[in-house]
Amino acid sequence: MALSIKITNFEGPFDLLLHLIKKNEMDIYDVRIMEITNQYLQYLNDMKEMDLEITSEFIVIAATLIEIKSKLLLPKPKVEESENEEDAAKELIEKLVQYKKYKLASEFLASKQRETGAVFSKKPEIIEEKNSKKENPLDLLKNVTMLDLYNLYNELINNYINKMNVGSSFQDKIQIETFKIEDKMEELKSLTSSSSKLYFTKLIRKYESKTEVIVTFLALLELIKLKTVKVIQEKNFYDIYIERIEDSE
Repeated sequence: MALSIKITNFEGPFDLLLHLIKKNEMDIYDVRIMEITNQYLQYLNDMKEMDLEITSEFIVIAATLIEIKSKLLLPKPKVEESENEEDAAKELIEKLVQYKKYKLASEFLASKQRETGAVFSKKPEIIEEKNSKKENPLDLLKNVTMLDLYNLYNELINNYINKMNVGSSFQDKIQIETFKIEDKMEELKSLTSSSSKLYFTKLIRKYESKTEVIVTFLALLELIKLKTVKVIQEKNFYDIYIERIEDSE
């Protein structure tokens, strides 16, 4: 029966060798050179008859196979020649192993290319508004004082209370105590001008409302900021007292 061979477009001589090894169910480390050589040469002849281009690489591998095969057929009088034959066969197998690794990697990459061939990606970029300046969040409170914040808070509370009282059936309304920081600032300035030392605990002890204590404390902080008064604590856990700064209004 004539040998029927299906010609394939091999990428190179090692591609053809791998095909023959797989076809003959050989292990890549146990290649039967004689069988492979005959089939390899048969493929080259068929490729030539079909007017396919045969590169020098195919010819070189064919020559290498023929050389190894001929040395296997000839008697081996010397040990050195046998070692040379084994080295040539070993070198060829090592090249086949490396080629197989690259071939598997190329097939994997080709499959990924097919999967993502219709997918287009875009590099991430930071989108900034035109003519926009980055502002420091702290700049928003640059010209805002503690007094402004308190007055705003007090205004919001009063608006909320007024809304709650709208439509109420009670004739008598509970009066909400309101204290202003400005008034407490004046009170503290007056007390510090007439007293050498104004103890803070003694000051707030006379207040019955927590709100008044808080407002007084905020007023004290504002006066410290304006360098109108100063607070002193002689030792840890000692009472804090307030003094008027000289030459302050």
